[in-house]
Amino acid sequence: MSTQKFATNALHAGHDTNNTQGTRAIPIYQSTSYVFNNTEHAANLFSLAELGFIYTRLNNPTNEALQNRLAALEGGVGAVVFASGTSAISTGLMTLLRAGDHIVASSSLYGGTYTLLSVTLPRLGITTTFVDASNPENFKKAVQENTRAFFVESLGNPKLDVLDLKAISKEAKAAQVPFIVDNTVASPALLNPIEHGANLVIHSLTKYINGNGTALGGAIIDAGTFDWTNGKFPEFTEPSAGYHGLVYSEALGAAAFTFKLILEGLRDFGGALSPFNAFQILQGLETLPIRIKQHSENALALAKWLEGRDEVAWVNYPGLESSKYYDLAQQYLPNGQSGLVTFGIKGGFESAKKVTDATKIFSLLANIGDSKSLIIHPASTTHQQLDDAAQEASGVTKDLIRLSVGLEDIEDLKTDLEQAFATIDTSVLVE
Repeated sequence: MSTQKFATNALHAGHDTNNTQGTRAIPIYQSTSYVFNNTEHAANLFSLAELGFIYTRLNNPTNEALQNRLAALEGGVGAVVFASGTSAISTGLMTLLRAGDHIVASSSLYGGTYTLLSVTLPRLGITTTFVDASNPENFKKAVQENTRAFFVESLGNPKLDVLDLKAISKEAKAAQVPFIVDNTVASPALLNPIEHGANLVIHSLTKYINGNGTALGGAIIDAGTFDWTNGKFPEFTEPSAGYHGLVYSEALGAAAFTFKLILEGLRDFGGALSPFNAFQILQGLETLPIRIKQHSENALALAKWLEGRDEVAWVNYPGLESSKYYDLAQQYLPNGQSGLVTFGIKGGFESAKKVTDATKIFSLLANIGDSKSLIIHPASTTHQQLDDAAQEASGVTKDLIRLSVGLEDIEDLKTDLEQAFATIDTSVLVE
């Protein structure tokens, strides 16, 4: 399957019809557990002498098909799916790190991820230094003796900053730590971080990959390129007390982290994806290449229209020639810059809330990547838990409105925003 193109893999990778009684669609294996042939077969499965299905918290045929398809699309040696994108991030970091470890992360992260790294993980002894990721040198400067990971979003939400992944990956390699990239906003249809040096790729499958707002899910794709034997990760090179002395690096090679995610991450933290949601996400994934193209075209058209509106103070979309991220977008996202657009409304905080309340096609809710257009005011919602300095670092200003541009007719979307702008007191538009 690796020799086939993206759109073909999005439809076929990970599914052998010979293994599913000839079904063209991947079935929903709605079962918690699986019958063993005999006690020897069961023992072999638990010891990894044979691969097979044990319990759906660990593995499931529907989930496995989704995992194999995601690995094919991102170019990894394996993938593991989770109940949500947040579950993927938290389980991944907890499987990788231990108390006393340190992360260097981009400051322009989704609010929930920022809070996980800045508030929750420090309670467990794992700390993070947030840096301005526009300068890759900042990662090098923030490295400490106990640094064990770099973490970024390929396209920040909601800052929409396009990062120089190749340059950051060089700094991660020099520091001998894995480079983790959340690729949710770009999706694998527009960007493959592994091609640019990422070791682990994370997705909230809830967003563009599912694409219709019906199912939560998350995933980690393992590039299989990180050297876990470099001396900084003893849990990969020493016998595992939690898995009968298994030495991950010796037994599993390039897929060591993939199996550690399953054998420890899913086993101990339990954030398993339901087979039904895996099925839903597989349906969305089949049309991702077509959808993301239209999302990107609509977003660019709407961003250009917003630039000409008197009510708008500024517009941020990496596909605009006026964007400071335009050159990087042409390098990393030449086939489209996804469907998020942010802009500032004149009149600030109150005007932004009023416009957000007044749209009729754009739905006010906390999600992105739906086929239907969405709107939110991050300063009063998704990022309200951050102080002003942290909001500013993540790209959130009081006047910022985030649009997740859907697949509706672009003229209808313009009309909807125009009528919402008409609700603003015109006196606040004077600068």
